[in-house]
Amino acid sequence: MSSFKDFSRYISENAGSLSAEVVESVVQEMSLTIPEWEKERAAGMYVQLLEFFGQALLESGQIEVPDALIEWSKKNAEMQIASGGALSMIAIRYPVTRKVFSEIFTRLSVEFNLTVVESAKAIQAIHAVLDVSLNETIFAFEQLSERKQAETRVELLNLSAPIVPVLEDVVVLPLIGVIDSYRIAHIMNNVIPRIAEKKVHHVITDFSGVLTIDDHVAQSLQQIGSTLQLMGIHVVIAGLRPDLVQAIVHSGIDMMDTESYATVKQALESIK
Repeated sequence: MSSFKDFSRYISENAGSLSAEVVESVVQEMSLTIPEWEKERAAGMYVQLLEFFGQALLESGQIEVPDALIEWSKKNAEMQIASGGALSMIAIRYPVTRKVFSEIFTRLSVEFNLTVVESAKAIQAIHAVLDVSLNETIFAFEQLSERKQAETRVELLNLSAPIVPVLEDVVVLPLIGVIDSYRIAHIMNNVIPRIAEKKVHHVITDFSGVLTIDDHVAQSLQQIGSTLQLMGIHVVIAGLRPDLVQAIVHSGIDMMDTESYATVKQALESIK
């Protein structure tokens, strides 16, 4: 077993040079163009990994994934999300990294006269650690991606129905894009309360930026108008195109008593 101990000790004591070899081999084999700081960061993580790995082989032979590797994996995912990169850009490096580690460990196994079983044990152990790192990276990437998508949806919702003050007691509510049930819910739950807080007397609902609406949305929009009126707010509609008017008429909604103007300017003049 002395040869295996020597092998383990060598890995721990030469973690720096081995880590640099891993990084350079992966970069060359994949023809990657990455900044020097990223190489140094990856090498620094591998130093911690190999020091821990070699020491664990010496003491018990049982390998647990170090916390530093878990944190590095999460940071790797964060960097990819921040740069707008795809998960595949992370995943494609792992098979090559496993291959490079296998080649290095196989070479060292020969140098230290390890048995086939000992060599296989070391290679399997480092592969297991790298697999955990990949899984942690993917899991973190998915979590961060979902969070970013949720934040983006909220931002788009806010942009799709902004409240624009034009006079002291008049605001314009421009509706933008495709108005679906999700946006209707956002208007009911978030936009109307904000309008109420402003204590305005008139709301001009501008449909000129709406791409399309269906029967359900048309009925929901009427509900929004009715809600504002019940709050004592005068509602005026502007910017209804012929196709939107047809959709509203087709839905069976009676809007004969609703004030409607071709443009926001005309609606604003009527209020003045």
